[in-house]
Amino acid sequence: MTRQSLCRTLVALAASLFVIVVGSNLAHLQAQGLLVDARPEHQFRLPRPIIPPQPAPAASSYQIEALEVDAKLSGSTARVQVSQTFKNTGSGQIEAQFLFPLPYDGAIDQLTLLVDGKEYPAKLLPKEDARRRYEEIVRSNRDPALLEWVGTGMFQTSVFPIPAGQSRTVTLRYSQLCRQSSGLVDFLFPLSTAKYTDGLLKRLAISVAVDSPADIKNVYSPSHEVKIERPDDRHAVVKFTATDTAATDDFRLFYDTGDEAVAASIVSYRPDKDDDGYFLMLATPKISREAAEASDKSSNEKPAKSTGKTVVFVVDRSGSMSGEKMDQAKEALKFVLNNLKHGDTFNIVAYDSEVEAFRPELQKFDDESRAAATGFVNGLFAGGSTNIDGALARGLGMLGDAERPSYIIFLTDGLPTVGEMNEPAIAKHAAEANKIRARLFAFGVGFDVNSRLIDRLARDNHGRSEYVRPNENIETAVSNLYRRIGAPVMTDVQLTIDVENAKEADGAVASRLYPKGKFDLFAGDQAVIVGRYKSAGDAKATLAGKIAGETKKFYFPAELVAASDDDANAFVAKLWATRRVGEIIDEIDLKGRNEELVKELVDLAVKHGILTPYTSFMADENSPQRELGLRAQAAAINVDQLHESSGEFGFRMRSNKGDLQYAERMAMAPAATPALADAGTSLATASSGGASGGRYAADAFQNTLQTSGRGARFYDAEHDQQVVSNSVISVGRKTFLRHGDRWVDSTLDEKAQKSAKRLERFSDEYFELVAKHGKHVAAYLAIEEPVMIELDGQVYEW
Repeated sequence: MTRQSLCRTLVALAASLFVIVVGSNLAHLQAQGLLVDARPEHQFRLPRPIIPPQPAPAASSYQIEALEVDAKLSGSTARVQVSQTFKNTGSGQIEAQFLFPLPYDGAIDQLTLLVDGKEYPAKLLPKEDARRRYEEIVRSNRDPALLEWVGTGMFQTSVFPIPAGQSRTVTLRYSQLCRQSSGLVDFLFPLSTAKYTDGLLKRLAISVAVDSPADIKNVYSPSHEVKIERPDDRHAVVKFTATDTAATDDFRLFYDTGDEAVAASIVSYRPDKDDDGYFLMLATPKISREAAEASDKSSNEKPAKSTGKTVVFVVDRSGSMSGEKMDQAKEALKFVLNNLKHGDTFNIVAYDSEVEAFRPELQKFDDESRAAATGFVNGLFAGGSTNIDGALARGLGMLGDAERPSYIIFLTDGLPTVGEMNEPAIAKHAAEANKIRARLFAFGVGFDVNSRLIDRLARDNHGRSEYVRPNENIETAVSNLYRRIGAPVMTDVQLTIDVENAKEADGAVASRLYPKGKFDLFAGDQAVIVGRYKSAGDAKATLAGKIAGETKKFYFPAELVAASDDDANAFVAKLWATRRVGEIIDEIDLKGRNEELVKELVDLAVKHGILTPYTSFMADENSPQRELGLRAQAAAINVDQLHESSGEFGFRMRSNKGDLQYAERMAMAPAATPALADAGTSLATASSGGASGGRYAADAFQNTLQTSGRGARFYDAEHDQQVVSNSVISVGRKTFLRHGDRWVDSTLDEKAQKSAKRLERFSDEYFELVAKHGKHVAAYLAIEEPVMIELDGQVYEW
């Protein structure tokens, strides 16, 4: 498909707007947003985001040129402006009406619509009036799409003309009262209406400026991989841009404020009142990196001081590191040296067949020691074999102060070839030598490493493994890590949660926390902690750890909900499930296959739609392994791939495992590129967030459009590509599997499917499901294809 033919099919209006068309040439009219024919005698289905192989030019269409969202948050109030320019490329004049869904009921009390600078009035419809309006349109057009927004109000504007061939700049301005929970401000922009389109959103730009009367602590978007700028303690600018993309998810942003040394907020979600709930905690120190190094803070602010630390860099200089890799490793060493602080101690251990240290013992960092260490680095050259065991023994043996945060940055590009070469023995020796709970960050460079050894060293020594592909820069990988860990503020942190009136006999309120065990908080960084909870109610979260060697505790209020009527916070469960999947794979990888863990891996794939290379058979509609009784057996066979400890395949599997373990948000849908539009080739490299590594498969974007961004995404380690399934989708708290032309609730067995109660789509009983079973049901009603689903013990189909 050429870009010219694609452009002819691009349809546009404003993302986040519904458009009702009451003009001429409606039979072929297509548009982004939600377009329907307001005349009862004319049925008009909303366009679905599928690019046909050879599209014919539309008789009437819109072409979007830009969509820009600018918001300013002051406290919990947001002032929002949405601006777009679009062109009527059809042959007839369009009479358009906008319907703007409220993010949640009562959020907006006034809205202004400008078309080329001329204001058009807008009427607020409360949620009951809006529900009737939605149902009226759905019944008339026999199209369920609008039902996704049932349960909130809307603004409805008067009609304005769009002459053929002309462009219009449409601007929306409104003020929004954001939701707040335990001090956490929740800004939501309903961007996902843009998924109802024949083509792509050519350019999307979102900018949110936070202006706070108090110091800003946590800033987090669970929906988009945003860029965050923090010019000072009370201001932040959050940006997201994309081109040729599908806006399938609403934009969500959280932030909180506080004046304590550590601030934290909790978001909870409980889709099943009879099962444990899910929570997410955001935690960050008060100080930025610059503040950590400043000495002129006024005494009444009492910020937490960055703790002096020890860093030992253990670097491979064997023959395989020669050339560009050695040059990059040396630059990485210099970056660390140039970013140490007075009060830190350090050393460098370089190894090949022999092990050599910069100095016999740890050195205090100052200008003189930095200059000498830089000279040592400049003198390094590659040659010889690889003595990993001896190098780690030397580096860990230098550490003796248990009260001081200590970090080993270990780098290798190959297998151990001299000294101890047995993987379990090397790991055992390192754990025994680590007598002060030092954190070991292991970097595997290139495909020749023993990736399982690297993971084992990191896990046994309280750190994390990172993998650098042959075409990636070692210095970039190391510097990115060091920017995060360079200024420890609170170390050995543990989280506990207490709930009022919780029964002691029920055990701990919070369980299955990730990251697992103790963790550190660093200046300029933000910890994302997820877990499960038993008891609901008003809660107190406690973060306990060490600041400058002194034990400290910080307390934060929280609300753990008893039941969630809607799925606004469903991302919390998905993120927890993603990390749990990563943890299960790690357990199987390092300790051997366990049938109970394999079963849980399958259960999580079925319940949450978290697919992996080991459960990818779920994405194949025709696979017999997809049947309920065969799933665990198929997964058990697939996890045996983890026996491959080295080489490119092993590298890929363990790199993806780490992405799952340390995901901070769900992976975004892939964006289209010129290559896709022109040649159907693979898309760009996947972004981080639980699904990085490799490139998107050629059909990934098409499947994303076909499933409205709900298709399960997973990594195919064999082909090194990200896959988007069109036969497994996640909608709110449910996962559905495609069976022929039908979407079936993934939890239903054959017996349950036979008991389904048949409903007529668009009947009164069909519309009443939302009132009967909860607001979250609206998203299921909006699924276009036939559906079979279990709701509160009753199985329905329509």
